[in-house]
Amino acid sequence: MSDHPDDRTQQPDQEAEIVHLDKFRAGRHPYPPTRVDLPGRDEHDWISDLEEKTKTRRPIVPLWLRSRAEALSILRWIAAHYAYVAGYQVSRAPLYAGRLAVRSPRGLGRLVSGFFRWTFDLEGEPVRLATVQKADPEAYLKLSRQRDARVRLRVFVTLLTLATLLIASILVAAAPTPAQWATLAFTLTLLGLLGRPADRPLIDRAVIPASVEKLTSDVVIRALGSLGIAAINQAVAKNPRNPLDFKAPITRDGPGWRADVDLPYGVTVAEVMDRRDKLASGLRRPLGCVWPETVPEAHTGRLMLWVGDQAMNKARQPAWPLLRSGSADLFKPTAFATDQRGRFVGLTLMFVSVIIGSIPRMGKTFLLRLLALIAALDPRTELHVYDLKGTGDLSALECVAHRYRAGDDDEDIEYAITSMRALREELRRRAKVIRNLPKDICPESKVTPELAGTKSLGLHPIVIPVDECQVWFEHERYGAEFEAICTDLVKRGPALGMVLILATQRPDAKALPTGVSANAAVRLCLKVMGQLENDMVLGTSAYKNGVRATMFSFNDKGICYFSGEGENPRIVRCVYLDAPAAEKIALRARAVRQQAGTLSGHALGEDFDAPEAAPVRDLLADIAAVANEPKLWNEVVVDRLAELRPEVYGPWGELEGAAKTAQLTNALKPHGVKTGQVWGTTADGKGANRIGITRDDITQALTQRDSRKGTGAAS
Repeated sequence: MSDHPDDRTQQPDQEAEIVHLDKFRAGRHPYPPTRVDLPGRDEHDWISDLEEKTKTRRPIVPLWLRSRAEALSILRWIAAHYAYVAGYQVSRAPLYAGRLAVRSPRGLGRLVSGFFRWTFDLEGEPVRLATVQKADPEAYLKLSRQRDARVRLRVFVTLLTLATLLIASILVAAAPTPAQWATLAFTLTLLGLLGRPADRPLIDRAVIPASVEKLTSDVVIRALGSLGIAAINQAVAKNPRNPLDFKAPITRDGPGWRADVDLPYGVTVAEVMDRRDKLASGLRRPLGCVWPETVPEAHTGRLMLWVGDQAMNKARQPAWPLLRSGSADLFKPTAFATDQRGRFVGLTLMFVSVIIGSIPRMGKTFLLRLLALIAALDPRTELHVYDLKGTGDLSALECVAHRYRAGDDDEDIEYAITSMRALREELRRRAKVIRNLPKDICPESKVTPELAGTKSLGLHPIVIPVDECQVWFEHERYGAEFEAICTDLVKRGPALGMVLILATQRPDAKALPTGVSANAAVRLCLKVMGQLENDMVLGTSAYKNGVRATMFSFNDKGICYFSGEGENPRIVRCVYLDAPAAEKIALRARAVRQQAGTLSGHALGEDFDAPEAAPVRDLLADIAAVANEPKLWNEVVVDRLAELRPEVYGPWGELEGAAKTAQLTNALKPHGVKTGQVWGTTADGKGANRIGITRDDITQALTQRDSRKGTGAAS
């Protein structure tokens, strides 16, 4: 379509020409305006419309009936509840009998009084007195005749009743003793019920109901209106009766209520999540009960609000299925957490790498230990456990681990780097094995359950849990090598049966290198303090998309965002296992491994005969040896170092781009050498400014270090 002004008059918009013809003729508009909305009704394919409307269908069968385990759990709870109520009331039967006996005289009085008033029509006495005061003889005589007729009939009924009672009393007196006691009990019960006070019920409540306000649309609107979001306040002011669009009825969803709401235009769920504490105040519920979430498949303004009856961190969690018996299969989902409804959530550890991040004291190490225990319960799995915190939190796994180390001393790091080098070689061996397998045995070029169970191939799962992984990546000597090996394991390991689980309390670029964090499939993020940490664990733009672990409170221990299995990130509460329970499970896993013949390495008391570590090299001296120019880019220096000593700096040379530059910058910081912008020439002859070093800074640092050594030796 042409953009020339003359072409605008050719558009078939007759309505626009008619409407603005007077302005066009008057010369105020050189060209008639163009309509952007076509006239007439929109024509849609009704099948497409129907498909769009039925994308989200409400389940025919309730969710709790779809799971046999959940249905049985609910039915057991109902049976236990009513059994408790019945036992409570039966135990108080003597108390209720005493109350009836005490109230029976009052009941007898009420019965006789009421019968007397009914017999002699005393309820009509005020009406007859009123006719006397009005001096209306005709009305009085009419009422009197009516009263006499009623009394004659009622006296007859009363006498008949008394006679019946007298006969019944004679029969009861002649009846057996049990019948007499039963009649007495029935009479006292009847009289006691008639004599009960209005404000004091006979039967006590076995269960006192919780004072939880039912979630209604008015309550949701009130809460959202208290957040101080201008667009919501404007919507409420314009249409107080129906300011928000509820996409489904508010319904019970497990032990809580669920509301699906479309927020006003321009308001995102992320804004509501940022004000979760105010939302909880508006709902008059504890903070741990209120969980606003996004609905990514809809749009950023679709709010799914779940309000629990109890705070998620205080609700009773069902017992873990593997607590006392059973084994795990890493190729299948294994329960490791529960959702807000208390249903178990599964995680498949095979074919993934896992990152766990949080601030201290939120349950990160407990979660890492739980995943390691799941791996231990699969007897095929080989465990390499590294507790870099050194507190012994993972010591329960020592009895099943092929490799185990706790601490961050020099010998611990040497042990770990040697083991990780061996794993890198194992990674390469597995790649060759799978590459050479026939396609009918290994059609997808990855480890299968059948291949993992074939001992001759050596393709059993290998799981490497590492707590406080930042100790590795920030190590002055081996940091780059740890990063290179872990990056390789994260990228190629899952398909080859090798699972790396990294946990850190400092999720930043140094603690979680980009090559590692960008390729991990499963993310578990407990409470973090900021957007950077949130996105380092949960992935780029997670915070922007409303997936925010910053909204967890300090009391939400073990509650995290779980991303990587299923369509969308979700909030779960991890299974809590204390140290004694973890030890029992690990011992059970050891027994299974002994029976299967898969116990190996450290668990059998074997010493890890690591090859002698490479001698420590002098970084400053090596840089001085390769720095022939006055100024050099970092990447050039790293390439020359890798060529000079490939056994030491080889992993540095395998890094790419900014990672290579950052590696040298971080390595020089302990020596007091700073990097900066350096002018240089690229391979194609173009000049550019990049991060680099000056040879004089290296020489000066060497001189100062040697002088300090000389002073120390003299002293």
